[in-house]
Amino acid sequence: MNQRFVRFCERRNGNVYYGAHDGASVVRLERAPWLGIAKTSDVFHIDDIILKAPVEPSKIICIGLNYHAHVEASYSADKAPLYPLIFLKPPSAVIGPSDSIVHPPQSQRVDYEAELGVVIGKEVRNVAVDKAAGAVFGLMCVNDVTARDLQKIDGQWSRAKGFDTFCPVGPWIVTDIDYRDLLVEGILNGEVKQSGRTSQMIFSIPYLISYISSIMTLYPGDLISTGTPSIISPMKRGDRIEVRIEQVGTLVNRVV
Repeated sequence: MNQRFVRFCERRNGNVYYGAHDGASVVRLERAPWLGIAKTSDVFHIDDIILKAPVEPSKIICIGLNYHAHVEASYSADKAPLYPLIFLKPPSAVIGPSDSIVHPPQSQRVDYEAELGVVIGKEVRNVAVDKAAGAVFGLMCVNDVTARDLQKIDGQWSRAKGFDTFCPVGPWIVTDIDYRDLLVEGILNGEVKQSGRTSQMIFSIPYLISYISSIMTLYPGDLISTGTPSIISPMKRGDRIEVRIEQVGTLVNRVV
């Protein structure tokens, strides 16, 4: 049975906790859920809390060009990569549901990228593909926000992908979901712009975990953002962007 886990701020005193989300209420946890689910007796009504980013990862590993349709539409590639194209976002880029994406003055074009996020549940290094699924704690929505013009100028992606607020995540982590064929959508101001299924990925989630862990150790709470479907386009100040993933949820942010 799947469960939802959140990180939240208590409106009354500002304390931040992890919790188990159950409809209109949240049960406080003693620690991050991937460290062992330990419920307390404290229960909060959803109106008395503010949902925060449900992870505080040591690193965010993102995958470029992982959908065939995205490769076909890309300015930077004319064929699918032979191996996963990985890059990092800094933890300082993370924001939560309802937080604002800040359009930086350095960029004239800031794009959304709707993606399925995988939260790692245990430490793995050099894990085999057939064992890698066991490292998954849960899934959530991710928006891999990108300053597209800066990406083209720089030729590498750290600046374009790494601004503060450029990694909205949430609103919760869902466990025990079959990730092999989920609908991933990017919705701008109510209009569906992106639509793809995880079954259309070039590299599967177990393969990605195995490949990444052959390079760097993955720790509990780390985040892998698995790539975006086709039809990315710019956002402007005042826009409302949603990442909606079947069985997982909807992440909503505005651009300021």
